[in-house]
Amino acid sequence: MTHPNANRLATYRSVATHGGVAADDPHRLILMLMDGALERISAAKGNLANGRKAEKCALIQRSVDILQELRASLDFEAGGELAANLDSLYDYMVRQLVKANAGDRVEILDEVSRLLTGIRGAWLQMPPEARNARRAR
Repeated sequence: MTHPNANRLATYRSVATHGGVAADDPHRLILMLMDGALERISAAKGNLANGRKAEKCALIQRSVDILQELRASLDFEAGGELAANLDSLYDYMVRQLVKANAGDRVEILDEVSRLLTGIRGAWLQMPPEARNARRAR
């Protein structure tokens, strides 16, 4: 039987291997999750181009897992409409990744990468006081 937190643990381990996770910095963890998803989408495109479909599928699935983890981390009480919008956007990206995986659609992988890169850019622009307020919870 699989442990109920197995996906979260796998996501954490995956991100931790890319430079470590500062337990007291959730802002950094979110960035690392986004970077992990972007790296996997890029690698999936390379595998698709080289005919390695099994590897492509595994990488897209890991990207889906990371996006689901990002959705699970949303604080709807504190985030209000922004959290709801991000939830919808993450859901859309997950559905698009599934579609890209099933149809070997590079243009959809590119779309998801652009969307996630945009969210990442906004996350980087978050003022330090907003980061500290989130950490204080």
